[in-house]
Amino acid sequence: MTNSKQGTSQHYAVCPHDCPSTCALQVEKLDSQRIGRIHGSKHNDYTDGVICAKVARYAERVHHPDRLTTPLKRVGDKGVGLAAFEPISWDEALDTIAERFQAITDEQGAEAIWPYFYAGTMGWAQRGAAHRLRHALGYSGQKETICIAIAQAGWKAGFGEVRGVDAREIERSELILVWGGNPVHTQINVMTHIAKARKRGAKLVVIDPYETPTAKQADLHIKLRPGTDGALASAMMHQILADDLEDKDYLDKHTDFNAELREHLSTRTPEWAANITGLSVDEIIDFARLYGRTQRSFIRVGYGFSRSRNGASNMHAVCCLPALTGAWQYPGGGALYSNSGLYRDLDRSPLHGLELLNPQVRMLDMSRIGPVLTGDPRDLGEGPPVKALFIQNTNPMAVAPESAKVREGFERDDLFVVVHEQMMTETAAMADIVLPATTFLEHDDIYTASGHTYLQVSKAIIEPYADCRSNHWVVCELAKRLGVQHPLFEVEALELVDQALAKGDLPSADEIHQQQGLDCALDFDTAHFLDGFGHADKRFHFKADWVALGDSEGRLPSLPDHAPLIDNADDDHPFRLVTAPARTFLNSTFTETPGSQRKEKKPRVLLHPRDARGIGVVEDDILCMGNDHGQVRVHVSLFEGVQPGVVIVEGIWPNSAFIGGQGINTLTSAEPAAPAGGAVFHDTRVWLKAG
Repeated sequence: MTNSKQGTSQHYAVCPHDCPSTCALQVEKLDSQRIGRIHGSKHNDYTDGVICAKVARYAERVHHPDRLTTPLKRVGDKGVGLAAFEPISWDEALDTIAERFQAITDEQGAEAIWPYFYAGTMGWAQRGAAHRLRHALGYSGQKETICIAIAQAGWKAGFGEVRGVDAREIERSELILVWGGNPVHTQINVMTHIAKARKRGAKLVVIDPYETPTAKQADLHIKLRPGTDGALASAMMHQILADDLEDKDYLDKHTDFNAELREHLSTRTPEWAANITGLSVDEIIDFARLYGRTQRSFIRVGYGFSRSRNGASNMHAVCCLPALTGAWQYPGGGALYSNSGLYRDLDRSPLHGLELLNPQVRMLDMSRIGPVLTGDPRDLGEGPPVKALFIQNTNPMAVAPESAKVREGFERDDLFVVVHEQMMTETAAMADIVLPATTFLEHDDIYTASGHTYLQVSKAIIEPYADCRSNHWVVCELAKRLGVQHPLFEVEALELVDQALAKGDLPSADEIHQQQGLDCALDFDTAHFLDGFGHADKRFHFKADWVALGDSEGRLPSLPDHAPLIDNADDDHPFRLVTAPARTFLNSTFTETPGSQRKEKKPRVLLHPRDARGIGVVEDDILCMGNDHGQVRVHVSLFEGVQPGVVIVEGIWPNSAFIGGQGINTLTSAEPAAPAGGAVFHDTRVWLKAG
């Protein structure tokens, strides 16, 4: 804590939201219950004093007049909102939940109950609370596929483990590629480090289907069609080999590069890729030569281009580029998708309750919550239908694919739903019991990162708002009522954190908090894989073993290529839709804060003027988009920053923000991507018409 202006104080904290940056924060505390402005910590050299505007205005959320204050029981219709609920005590709420869960277990079996959560908080003690409950009671497990599963598989196919170059090395790069990401919207710290590199003369290239705010700042924007990144990367490798720009010594020493791959890439010409990507041959050749001739090239790999049926293959192909040129050998060279694999010494067993895990319990795919709740036998298998949901840290009514089917599932009369939330979200409005949740400023937790290398501990700064309770507290109280007797449910959250730290011989939670984070960065050779990649042979794999990663059907090509698995446009659906992040929302979080609402105004479809003329619409007209999953009506914004035939809708707005109440995820598919599942949010074909 540091003193600030009279009557206030500054406190260290950690941003908990679903973002790779996991920013170190300085929070202005006004009194025991109120905060002021939030700033990025200058003590942390990754955050470097910079945070996004939405978190800077976090007082709008923590002190929002619509924060839930007390447990609620639904007495009216589902979906109405606060007017359909009446206040109850915590004891009544928890007793009701425990009684219903026990009755469902007795009648249908424990697997009929599905704790469903994700990364509304990234803190492991609070986020893992639902895991501890499910493992203790044998409730259905959860395949966490909705965000990173596809990208993770593609990266691991090449590297064997999930880590990359320290993002702070960007400052030393000569060429920075932001591939499939928009850090101006989603990782503002990346832009800080890029700006430092550009002051030294580095070039920035953005590869993205539309002209994002990041692309507008770039020296070069490669505006390809959605789902064609693998074709571009393969053609770049073709050109690098044709120009003799590969690092032969590096390939021999560190990779499985061979004659088979060389022969394969000889057929993946710029002409071939131009036809697939919509780019010109010259664009591809010039880009390949720029990359191939630059030793200190850094690829900041985004998540966006992986959220496609062929996303893992696309990710793998892009990851092959720095191996081909040997960029890993140089400071500021290589690539980063995630550094989540750095934290091996943190024992997650107590945080997830792994000692209680029964591996025979079925796993349900969270991206397929719609099909699960509507009884799809491909998801339920031999097990019972889901009769109860216990939801924390997520809002599936807005964020999950095939949202019309999700709504159909939630509308079931025989489904008992508990939602632990901060606001009356559209998911909370469908619940039977709603529990008020703390924010990160009101509870303790530990945070790893994917975008940087710090392990951080954040402690409560203000008192819990009204009658709000943390995830850990709620789970402990439920476990007690359900007859669970185990030390995991008898200690405070930071005691679990200390257990996880002690097993890895790490400093205590207090020590990490006091020093404002523990830097877990690796030495240069290890971080750059110069002492070996994560595979058994210690080599980078140009040839992917997709079977080992779950692709038993052989859908993905083993060598870098374009996998034609995408939801291709056709005569009935001539447009491809990308559902990209909005700058001042984070998934469905912050859609309720005044600052974000003023900035974003309303949902819009970004439509190329040529396409608009063909449909007969002009600026701000209403456009209807549809496919086999449903229809969405939204206002038009004319936009030349896409290829014709590609349309963009930014932000996961509430369904109610759209004309007619059908949100954008009405159109996205719950089809699982290869090799082992994952949501394909950016792989959607649609038709468009006026009105």
